[in-house]
Amino acid sequence: MSIKFPDLPYAADALSPALSAETLNTHHGKHHKAYVDKTNAAIAGTDLDNAALETIIAHADKKGDQGLFNNSAQSWNHGFYWHCMSPQNTAPSGELAKAIDAAFGSHDAMLEKLQAAGAGHFASGWVWLAADKDGKLSIEETHDAGTLAIGDKNPVLTLDVWEHAYYLDYKNVRPDYLKKVSTEHMNWDFADENYQRGSTWSYPG
Repeated sequence: MSIKFPDLPYAADALSPALSAETLNTHHGKHHKAYVDKTNAAIAGTDLDNAALETIIAHADKKGDQGLFNNSAQSWNHGFYWHCMSPQNTAPSGELAKAIDAAFGSHDAMLEKLQAAGAGHFASGWVWLAADKDGKLSIEETHDAGTLAIGDKNPVLTLDVWEHAYYLDYKNVRPDYLKKVSTEHMNWDFADENYQRGSTWSYPG
């Protein structure tokens, strides 16, 4: 058994012009696939061969196996990220909308804080909307392959701030990518599922 390389949940051109088909095909078909392939090569023939991706990440983190952690965490982060975007422009509702208002004052204020965190993030990494055990929301940042797949925070949404996520479309202007995607293509239905479940999303087996 090996870690699955999942299909995109929409057509490669479905987020255009915010993200082009070229970006999605390169990001998903080359970067994400490479992380999955390297993870599978590392666990082949070991006790982790049949493990869930989250278990592999936790094991690599505990053992200090940076190579396995980087590839397994990036596999998870990308699997989560694809679902965080949608061709449709949706909006938060229900308990999630209330939690956003409680934590940030408004949806727009939350987006501004998420965009600012992503724009100000040094080098590669991820910015997250996350919930603690009590359901309180916060903006979190992880560097490089850092992930919320493990730990105490429940990831609700993420945006990739590695250059390969946006460079073909926006060159070095990361803020434009963050604003366009976060205001036009965030999948708030997926976010609501993550918030309501109250536990970390499971990578598809």
